[in-house]
Amino acid sequence: MARNTICLWYNGDAEAAASFYAATFPDSEVTAVQRAPSDYPSGHAGDVLMVEFTVAGVPCIGLNGGPGYPHSQAFSFMISTEDQAETDRYWDAIVGNGGQENACGWCQDRWGLSWQITPRVLMEAMAAGGEVAQRAFEAMMPMMKIDVATIEAAVRG
Repeated sequence: MARNTICLWYNGDAEAAASFYAATFPDSEVTAVQRAPSDYPSGHAGDVLMVEFTVAGVPCIGLNGGPGYPHSQAFSFMISTEDQAETDRYWDAIVGNGGQENACGWCQDRWGLSWQITPRVLMEAMAAGGEVAQRAFEAMMPMMKIDVATIEAAVRG
């Protein structure tokens, strides 16, 4: 187990979520499933309690803790993409599997976890600062899924 691991709270479906992430993102896998040794407030002995997995190389644990703590946009995974095809693939996988679109390249999976599907060209433009960043930012603001060609045009001015 990694020294620092992100623990994500689920309402009984951590294994399904981890399996989806492993099937969707490269360098992702489910590495262990641990079952509850006895009953607990949100489940019973033998239920899946924790799932160890990685998402794009980041170690995580999914904890089936019950309905008490739903996900919010205060935490998100930011997935950097190389082009429109990769952006579309991840966005469509998340939104098309019961998720929902949000503004500025954010979407939410069916378990309520937020994702930022962010093309590198946008991050590079923001890092450039000045007028380039301003044009890219203004182009991004009305978008749901990021349109790479529109960001590239904004960068060029």
